[in-house]
Formats: sequence, structure tokens, C-alpha cells
Amino acid sequence: MIEIINLTKKYSETKIAVDNLNLTINDGEIVGFIGHNGAGKSTTIKAIAGILEFNEGEILINSKSIKKEPLICKKEMAYIPDNPDLYEHLSGIKYLNFIADIYEVSKDSRNDLIHKYANLFDIEKDLASSISSYSHGMKQKIAIISALIHTPKVLLLDEPFVGLDPKASHTVKEIMREMVSNGTSIFFSSHVLEVVEKLCDRVAIIKDGKLIRVGSVEEITKDQSLENLFLELTANE
Repeated sequence: MIEIINLTKKYSETKIAVDNLNLTINDGEIVGFIGHNGAGKSTTIKAIAGILEFNEGEILINSKSIKKEPLICKKEMAYIPDNPDLYEHLSGIKYLNFIADIYEVSKDSRNDLIHKYANLFDIEKDLASSISSYSHGMKQKIAIISALIHTPKVLLLDEPFVGLDPKASHTVKEIMREMVSNGTSIFFSSHVLEVVEKLCDRVAIIKDGKLIRVGSVEEITKDQSLENLFLELTANE
């Protein structure tokens, strides 16, 4: 579970990126996070991941504070950015084993999971190659596998479908559905509103740092498309 309580992040006195945001992502739930560029999506997700400090409020990961117990929280979650920074001098398999070592994943467990996900993403034959030789899509696949290798209870994704081909995007959706069926909490941002509409249990819409609408797609759209609602809510005053 993710609990965001009165979250405020300021870059200066006049630039408030996230303004008193409150939101809960329950166990076994996928919540989509949408908003225009600069609305505060990435800032919020990075704050949850413990990458960005915030000025006010609290973030709890399975009832533990990301401020007070960051290492414990980070062991229970995984974060996939839209443009992953990987150690490109390593091969794919060495990088995955490096991440598995950090999370103290057993040899048997990591081997099973690497084999499973590499097969699903059709990159097992490429794992011995240097990451520097990978395409953007392949790097994204490695980043996704590395995030899943310790079976996180909380998964954060920032534009996870960027650079992925349709087959890989479908695979990611299937993995997300499997994870929530096992109780994982998933919070992700995306500009692909059709995916958000079909995949998510609930949707949260942010505008200028403020959460302006939260609910199931059916509750918040009321017989119009999510795209039309989003355009209506985020239009300039």
C-alpha cells in the first residue's frame, strides 16, 4: 500500500510542483496518474520512490515512512523511470545479477525470474551482450526486469510504455495484472489514456500540482471518454 499524505514539494517559494496531495494506492490495485507535462506526475513518483526530498507531508510504503525508514521502504518497492540510466558497460545478465545482489535475491530465485521475464520480452539471447549495444526498447526491457527481480510489493512506473513495441507493451500489461492479483500496489503515469482507461482500477488526475479528480474510470468519466474528460479538466482557465 502507498499512502501519500499532504505531500507538498516546492522548488522555490513561487514554484510549487506538488501542492498538498493526498492519495492512497491499495494492495492489489492499479492506479493511473495522468496530467499535462509539468503537472507534477514525475515529481510525485520520485518523491514516493525516495529520490526527491519533499517539503511537507508524509509518504508511507506499507505503513513505513519513506523519510524515516528509506532503506526498508526501498526494499519493498521498485521504480521504473521513463528513461532508465543503466550501467551500460555491463552485459544485460551482469546488470541483472548486480541488481539481484543488491536486493539479496537467492541464486535460484533470480535465475528463475530472469529466465521467465527474458523469455516473455524475447531478449534472453541478448543478455550476454553489452547494454551499450541495446536499443532504447531493449534497455527499457532490462530496466523492467531489474525492477521485478526482487518481487516488489509496490511498483512505481513513469511512462512505462515509452520505447516499447506493441508486443512488449502487452507483456508489461499482463505482468502488471499478474502482480496485482498477488497483492502488489501499482502506481504509474502515462500519456496513453486508452491504456489507463482499460488497465486501471482507479485514475488520479493532477493539474498544476493539485489533485483534481480521483475515482474509477466509470465514476469520473460518466459516459464520456477519459480523453475528453482529461482535456476538459486540464484546459486553460
